[in-house]
Amino acid sequence: MNMNFIRKLPIPMDIKAEYPLTPELAKIKSDRDEEIKKVFRGESDKFLLVIGPCSADYEEAVLDYISRLRRVQDQVSDKILIIPRIYTGKPRTTGDGYKGILHQPDPMQAPDMLKGIIAIRELHMRALKESGFSCADEMLYPENHRYLDDLLAYVAIGARSVEDQHHRLTASGLNIPVGMKNPTSGDLSVMMNSITAAQHAHSFIYRGWEVQSTGNPYAHAILRGYVDDRGNSFPNYHYEDLARLAQTYAEKNLQNPAVIVDTNHANSGKKYLEQVRIANEILHACRHSGDIKKLVKGLMIESYIEDGAQKAEEGIYGKSITDPCLGWDKTEKLILNLADQL
Repeated sequence: MNMNFIRKLPIPMDIKAEYPLTPELAKIKSDRDEEIKKVFRGESDKFLLVIGPCSADYEEAVLDYISRLRRVQDQVSDKILIIPRIYTGKPRTTGDGYKGILHQPDPMQAPDMLKGIIAIRELHMRALKESGFSCADEMLYPENHRYLDDLLAYVAIGARSVEDQHHRLTASGLNIPVGMKNPTSGDLSVMMNSITAAQHAHSFIYRGWEVQSTGNPYAHAILRGYVDDRGNSFPNYHYEDLARLAQTYAEKNLQNPAVIVDTNHANSGKKYLEQVRIANEILHACRHSGDIKKLVKGLMIESYIEDGAQKAEEGIYGKSITDPCLGWDKTEKLILNLADQL
């Protein structure tokens, strides 16, 4: 085998024992879980915002950003339920570049997976303790999910992972909402098959165990746009796209039909400032169709302290080192404006 085995890493049980979740924090997470699930069950009309940096980088900047979200959440709590993004692994199209805190707790240092495992747990735990937010993360590596499974409020399956059998089966065993993105090709049948698989029970191998899942009734769609074979981006958030998805859901025997619309990625053509316009257009569609309003449970927005993106070595505090993000001033204004419209 053409690889070096560097060291044996601690299993999730050992990391959880070393960095335990207190009963008080577990209660906060449990209450949040139920509040979020009520949205997906249609028992709450609150609007979800899964919002935050493209990928988490520096702990203090991420927590500063989340503390700002906390203040805004308190202003809009009657209409909006915020789930901060703390995406600790970053998928790379070519495999090169910054792969997230899990790989590099310090983006300017060499990868260190042991420090990374500890860093992602501490970051999610600090967010819960300091802000009362249980957060979202992308399940880039299904085997790693148990390092964080007692902390997370929401899981996303990315466009490049949504066809993977292990992601689908692992999602079927989670007890929190899991969003399945449409693949980069835009084929909605792939996304719907993934949701179906995640909602069904399965037997499979997970972390060396034979396991039986019961199915996840909160598996749902995320629309993120798509890219053609020439690299051109196309959106799938327009009224017609949402109406089509509502009809597709109506033809399926799936629980809790729902979609979260990703306002960035191919939907914006990675023009991050377009996220404001896109968010407003989606609410406009909801006002004009009861079926769309019932289906759209919220938005996914890439946002950080500073507008845009930078190279890691530039060192600008709170500015994304991966995809460009909406800065804080625009983010705060957008959230308050959405609340006024809801």
